Amino acid sequence: MNARERWVRCMHFQAVDHIPDEEFGYWVENSAVWQKQGLPEGINLRDDAVSNQYFGFSSHSGVSAGLGLIPGFESKVIKEDEKHRVFIDADGVKKEIFKDGTSSIPHFIDFPLKGRREWEELFKPRLNIKLKTRYPENRGDWEQIKTQFNNPDWNKPVGINIGSLFGWLRDWAGFEGIALLCYDDFDLVCEMVEHLAALTCSVIKRAVEEIRIDYGAGWEDMCFKQGPIISPKMARKLLTPNYRRISDLLKKNGCDIIYTDCDGNINDMMEPWMEGGLTGIFPVEVAAGSDPVTIRRKYKEKVVILGGVNKRALISGKDAIREEIKRIKPYVREGGWIPHVDHRCPPDVTFENYLYYLDVKRETFGIPKPEEFESRPEIKKIKSKWKGIPLAV
Repeated sequence: MNARERWVRCMHFQAVDHIPDEEFGYWVENSAVWQKQGLPEGINLRDDAVSNQYFGFSSHSGVSAGLGLIPGFESKVIKEDEKHRVFIDADGVKKEIFKDGTSSIPHFIDFPLKGRREWEELFKPRLNIKLKTRYPENRGDWEQIKTQFNNPDWNKPVGINIGSLFGWLRDWAGFEGIALLCYDDFDLVCEMVEHLAALTCSVIKRAVEEIRIDYGAGWEDMCFKQGPIISPKMARKLLTPNYRRISDLLKKNGCDIIYTDCDGNINDMMEPWMEGGLTGIFPVEVAAGSDPVTIRRKYKEKVVILGGVNKRALISGKDAIREEIKRIKPYVREGGWIPHVDHRCPPDVTFENYLYYLDVKRETFGIPKPEEFESRPEIKKIKSKWKGIPLAV
C-alpha cells in the first residue's frame, strides 16, 4: 500500500496498514527556540519540505490553481521604526507588524473592501474569471502533470485548492467590515460569494475532469472562540448553495473528500458546510471549543477529521500527551481521521515534548518510525532519557 492509497482509504474509513503520518507545521520561532534544545542548526521548520523530511512525515501533491487576487495589490512600506513596520500587503490591507519576525496577530489599521465601489473597481478586475494564467492547464506542462498524477503508482495524495467563499472577504473587509456588510448590503455580499464560487468552478473544472483528484481543500477562517462571524441561518442562505456548486463539480468527477481549513469554534458551521457538500474539517482547534471527539460522535462517518490533537497537551508535558492520545484513540481507529496538532505547533512546546508526542502517536497507532529520523544523534540523545516512560496508550 503506497502513501496515496493509504491516505484515500483512511479518508473513506477503509482498512489501512497504518494511518498517515502527517503534521500541520510550526511557528516562525520554533526553529530558533528548538535549536537551543537539540534541533540541528539549518533546519527551517517553516519549510514544509524540510520539516517533512527531517521528521519523516508523508507529504502531498497539488494541482496548481490561481484562485486569488491577480495581480495582488502593490505591497509598500508606509513607515517603520526600530521595532515596527506599517505597510500595505498584497491584499491591500494596511497593518503594523514586528520587524523581527515575531509571530503575532498584526495590528490591522485599514481594509480596502468597504462596499460596492471598491468591489467593482479594486477586486472584480483582480478576480477576472477569464484570466488564462489562473487555470491549471496553463500553469505548467499539462500533459506531463496529467500523466504524473494519473499514474496509479504515484505515491502522494493529490489535492486541488477550492479557494474561499467568506474567509477571503473577511481578509479584505476586516472582521467588523464584513459583519456590517452582511446587514448593510447583503445583496453585495451574495454577489461577491457567488463570484468566488463561479471563479473556483471555472478554474478547476478541466483539472477535476482530466486528473484523478483525491481531495479538494479550501480556506474559510470565519470562526473564533465564540463561534462564526455570521449565524448558521445566514450561512445556509449565503454560503451553502455556493459550496454545493463546488462540491457537486468535484463529486461528479469522483472526488468526494472536500474539506475546509477553519480555525476557532466551528460547531455552528458544521451543518451549513455539510449541507453544501463539504465532508471534512481541518485543523479542529480543541481549546476553541471544536472538540473532535464530540464531532465524531455526532456526525460519525459523515465527516472526516484532519488534526484535532490539543496543542496545549504538548505544552503541559508527557502525562498530558498520553492522555490526549488516549482520549482520541478509539475514534481515530474507526478511520476517517488523521490526527495531528490542531494548528501550527507553537514554540511553547519543547522540542523534547514534541518528539515524545510523535513517539506516542506512532506507537499507539502502529505508524512505522522513520529509520533516518530515529538514527539522528540528537534524537537518540533525547530519547535516551525516556527509559521507563510509557509510549503507547
